[in-house]
Amino acid sequence: MKVQRLRVTFARGDLLRYITHLDLMRSWERAIKRAELPIAYSEGFTRHPQLALAAPLPVGATAEGELMDVFLASAVEPRQFHERLARQTPPGLTIERVDEAPLTLPSLQSLVQEWTWRAQFPRDTDLVALRDAVARFLERDSFPWEQRREKEVKRYDLRALVIDATVELTEDGPAFIARFKAEAGGRPEQLAAALGYDPHTIRMHRLALGLATPVTAT
Repeated sequence: MKVQRLRVTFARGDLLRYITHLDLMRSWERAIKRAELPIAYSEGFTRHPQLALAAPLPVGATAEGELMDVFLASAVEPRQFHERLARQTPPGLTIERVDEAPLTLPSLQSLVQEWTWRAQFPRDTDLVALRDAVARFLERDSFPWEQRREKEVKRYDLRALVIDATVELTEDGPAFIARFKAEAGGRPEQLAAALGYDPHTIRMHRLALGLATPVTAT
């Protein structure tokens, strides 16, 4: 039985950038179990711990401001939950904050509207050329795109998924920061390829998730 819902904001660092979404979920499950926190389980023959991540991270990406909802079978004060879980998280996972969330809210995944990414380019990337390429992309009315996964091909307008994008010079070299609509999975490696760059050379870091404001009954 679910009596409490806690929203965990966390970061994934370099040490865990190559793990899959499933492995990340298992890491959290093991940490919660070691912390002896009263997580709620699903009903039925095969019971599963009730926790959910807002949006999967691609393998190779780091992130901050990630969100996870944990449902508990008995209430725990958020600060205590934070302290107990933080002692059990593996290197590469950092809990930034823990907040209580109403049980009646829609699923966390359904609330994700957008996400902001930083794409770090190699140090020898021409900063001016990257700025020009981003500006030309933003001036376009559309940019037809095909996303291939095994035998599946999705076709959509990549330009429509990019809300805004800027270019900056960091201590590691040029980078763009872009805000994407979450629909169709707009991601930085797609934008990098659309700009004419090799997407395999960039380092991806998700900076933030943007959630819709849920409609509450009056």
